[in-house]
Amino acid sequence: MADNLAEQRPFTQRLFISLGKKILRWSGEFEARHSLIPTTPKIENCHFPWVEKLEAAYPEIREELIELLKSPEKIPAFHQISPDQQRISKGNNWKTFGMYVFGERIDNNCRLCPHTAKALAAIPNMRTAMFSILQPHYHIVPHRGPSRAMIRVHLGLIVPTHQPDKLWIRVDDQILHWREGKVIIFDDFYEHEVRNDTDELRA
Repeated sequence: MADNLAEQRPFTQRLFISLGKKILRWSGEFEARHSLIPTTPKIENCHFPWVEKLEAAYPEIREELIELLKSPEKIPAFHQISPDQQRISKGNNWKTFGMYVFGERIDNNCRLCPHTAKALAAIPNMRTAMFSILQPHYHIVPHRGPSRAMIRVHLGLIVPTHQPDKLWIRVDDQILHWREGKVIIFDDFYEHEVRNDTDELRA
């Protein structure tokens, strides 16, 4: 009986994985049909009136990040606060400093970054927000989000510009580049990956 159970486990795992992929595909198709915005990999900023105000707050937000980076040892790696990210976050190569997580405000962190917190609070339906700090020569391997119910918004804060071919995010078949003070919006239901092959950090 023990041998039979051992043989069944891989089959059961494959069954659940296959079922999970089908559910994700079905939910993605349903969300796409009922979406109020385009479901393209990159979503144009013009669909969101608040983008202009967020970009206008860039100087103060960047200044608060620079202050935090003076004590990098106090900023945790992504997988230290979210263990389910261990596949894509290794060592101290991807650090995050969260201010909102699934709609919950992290008061201590918001107090340290009042200008950032104010700018974030003005974004309708914002659920999760953080500083995302990628160390030099790190690759976030291809992955995808579980649902089209949320989109990703990146405001470039520290972006090495002298080697654009070495710093990018791929969303589906599109290669995107950050610019300081500018917002990129994408649908992370599509497979995406990030590479920073420069000698500087990106945030």
